Order: sequence, then structure tokens, then C-alpha cells
Amino acid sequence: MMIQKAYQFWFATGSQDLYGEACLRDVAEHAGIITERLNASGILPYEVVLKPVLIDNASIRSLFRQANDDETCGGVITWMHTFSPAKSWILGLQEYRKPLLHLHTQFNQEIPYDSIDMDFMNENQSAHGDREFGHMVTRMGIVRKVIAGFWDDDSVKRRIASWMRTAVGIVESSHIRVVRFADNMRNVAVTEGDKVEAQMKFGWEIDAYPVNEAADYVRDVKPGDVSALVEEYYDRYDILLEGRDPEEFKKHVAVQAQIELGFETFLKEKNYQAIVTHFGDLGSLKQLPGLAIQRLMEKGYGFGGEGDWKTAAMVRLMKLMTEGKKDARGTSFMEDYTYNLVPGKEGILQAHMLEVCPSIAEGRAAIKVNPLSMGDREDPARLVFTAKEGRGVASSLIDLGTRFRLIINTVHCKKIDRPMPKLPVATAFWTPEPNLITGAECWILAGGAHHTAFSYDLTAEQLGDWAEAMGIEAVYIDENTNIRDFKNELRWNSAAYR
Repeated sequence: MMIQKAYQFWFATGSQDLYGEACLRDVAEHAGIITERLNASGILPYEVVLKPVLIDNASIRSLFRQANDDETCGGVITWMHTFSPAKSWILGLQEYRKPLLHLHTQFNQEIPYDSIDMDFMNENQSAHGDREFGHMVTRMGIVRKVIAGFWDDDSVKRRIASWMRTAVGIVESSHIRVVRFADNMRNVAVTEGDKVEAQMKFGWEIDAYPVNEAADYVRDVKPGDVSALVEEYYDRYDILLEGRDPEEFKKHVAVQAQIELGFETFLKEKNYQAIVTHFGDLGSLKQLPGLAIQRLMEKGYGFGGEGDWKTAAMVRLMKLMTEGKKDARGTSFMEDYTYNLVPGKEGILQAHMLEVCPSIAEGRAAIKVNPLSMGDREDPARLVFTAKEGRGVASSLIDLGTRFRLIINTVHCKKIDRPMPKLPVATAFWTPEPNLITGAECWILAGGAHHTAFSYDLTAEQLGDWAEAMGIEAVYIDENTNIRDFKNELRWNSAAYR
């Protein structure tokens, strides 16, 4: 269900013919070496593709046009080896529509003190050429990422790798389609939003269907397919009967297997990558989708509860950005529930009625069947687990009426003090940076929702870069946050994004 494209990133080196053919041959050779070393490093998630050295308006414009038209091109990395007159870049940049990285580096790490002469200076003047290029991009108001440093340092490669994931999120954002089964929960404000503006800003398509259209797909699932998936469940997860009859328990699990298969067929046939449900409108479904939604999220689908399409799209987006990441720790829909205010043990217990993605589970998840007071249906099966320990980011995309704001909070997931044997849902327990009190106050001042899109595998910087590329406000709550400065930032942003 994740990305099918093998994205590539084009490496475009700027120069000019003022210094002769020998210089241009050296520039091309150096660009080739950098490209080879980047690809051989094992750090970058996507391939870098070397392009010919660019020296004039026509070649630059042609490259950017080709990048726009190539569906596998995830973005362009630019580097000015020598001085490249920046007016030559204007037309190409005006037409370019994909992510842009300005790599501010130079081929040589050290000044060759004993041999340096003016020929070397003319050929190796990235400090000069990149400033010329940077000035023009800034003057044109083009959003881009700037990464400075020696190209062969692992720290620089890691930053390029991080940007690549953001770039894929930018490109793939326009391919996200959310299906809504039922509307938002009645009288709830934060899950509302302008779907037209969301499509204009992010490229998201948000459509509504009667839940019974999906229920028809569930009804048509073949019994043999349901039985096979139930067996997969029993092999993969622990089974917590807790006194229930084993056969009756299995029937409840089979309902979720049938929902998973039916929903997935619907999503594939109609080309949706994210889904929202609502416990108040289940049509002919026998259970609120629980285990079924958890499994779909684990496969890469986005999800939002109670009609929350913004969070569903963000979960999908964040899963796309983390696809294929080595040692990935997981991404999920989440909801703030209750606090622990004991000094030294402060934190927020995160959960939802049922739908938390098992990609974030610590160890093997288990299946439970328990009553659910909401939804007026039979007891739904769900996966239960506790989340991994570690640092992550919780994000909330909100609609302020005149603009969108992305709130990004760095959090630390911790082990709970002691077991919660009567709580039949998956949970995480985290403390927001800089601490619970400041973090919670800032979240509320910024208008953050109770639903979040959470990931261990992304950074605040990556999400902020995505927001900047989308042209929306982003605010960060992290270890450096204090209330006074945060309030000022919100005031300044209100003026800047009006």
C-alpha cells in the first residue's frame, strides 16, 4: 500500500564557460565523484542521479522542465561549483514545481595551501557561486532547503537523507485521497476543516461515502478468505481470551477480518489511501472497525477517528515519509486521554477507543474482545499493546478559519508506572518537551487538537520543512520552548500568515 515509485533525486551542478573547457571537465568529474559517493554511502534512502553541468539559461530551463515531467524525480539538488550567474536560473526556477535542495559545499575539504593559485580559485569558488544562486532564489521567494557543509561528511549525508524523505512527502501529498465514512462527530470543532482549501494547499482529495457502500464490500468477502486471515491473526498475535468462550471469541475476531478485507478492497478499487470512520454511523457493520483499522494502518493507510480527515491524511503522509527507513519504529494515529501529574512522573496517557497502529508496539501485540459502550454494536476485537520507549514527534494540523497551522511537539515515550489490567486498548505514555506543563500550555495556546499523527521516525525539522513547502504556518514545541516567546511567535505568525 505504500509508494510504488522508485524515486530519484537529480544532482544539478552550476558553472559557466568563462574559465575554459578544462575547468568544465573538472567540474563534471567532481560532480560525478560526489554523486557516486553519496549513492555508495548507504545513508541516502533514494538514488542521486547525476545531470550534465549547467552553464546557460537553455540547459537550466530544460532540466527543470524534464524534472517536472518525470514522475520518478522527487526533487533537484543544486550546487554551484564555480560562479554561475544566477539570472540564468530565473526561467527554469519559475517553471519548477518540485522540491529544491541547495547543497552549499565544495569539492575540496581543505585549502591546498602550498599549491593554490588563481586557476584553483576560479574553479573552486562555491563560497562565491552559491551565494549568487542563493540570493536569486531568495529574491524569487522560492521555498527550498539549504544544507551547508563538506559533502563527504556523514552529518551532511544524513541531512540530505532527511530532506529526501520530506521531499517525497511534498510530492506524494498531492496523491493522498481520503475517504470519509460518515461526517464529523456532532458539535466537535477541532475535527472540522475546509476541504476545498486543503486540496488547494496540500493536494488532498477528501470524499464522503455512505458507510453501507463499504459494508457491501465487507458482506461480499468470501468465507475462505476470512478464515485464512483469522488464522494469520492467531499465528501473529497472542490471544487473550480472559474467560470468553474460544469459539465465540473467534467469531468476533472473524468479523474484524471480514471488515479488513472488505475495506481494503474498497480502498484499492476506488484509489483511497486514508480512511475515517465514526462510531455514530456504522450502518450494517456488526462491529466498530478496530483490529481491521489497526491492520490497515500498519499496511500504510492513514486513519482518523470520528471523521477527522486532517489527521488521517497526516498519518498517511508521515507513513509515506518514513517508508523503507531502516529500523523504523512506527507511525500512528493517537489521541490524548488523561494526565499523570505526579511530580517526576508527569506525562500523558495516549490511546483511542480501538484504533492505534501496531507498528509502534513494543513486542508482540495481543487480541482482546471487549465491550464498547459507543457504537451500539457487538463487542469488537482489537489489538492491545504498549508503545515503544523513545523520542518521537506528535503533530496536529488545525484549521484556524483563515489558514492552516501545523503544531509539532517533540515527545518522549516512557514505560508506565505499573500495569493497567482493566484498560483494553493499546496505549502510549509520553512526556512532551520541554515538560508536561509548558508543553500542554503551549499546545492549547496554539489550538492543538486532541487527535495527533505521531511518529518515532520523523523529526520536527522534517515536518516543518513540509509545512513550509505547503505554504502554511508551523510552530514547534520542544526543549527550547518557553511560554512568553511562544505567545509572541503566535502573534507574529498571525500577522505574517494573514
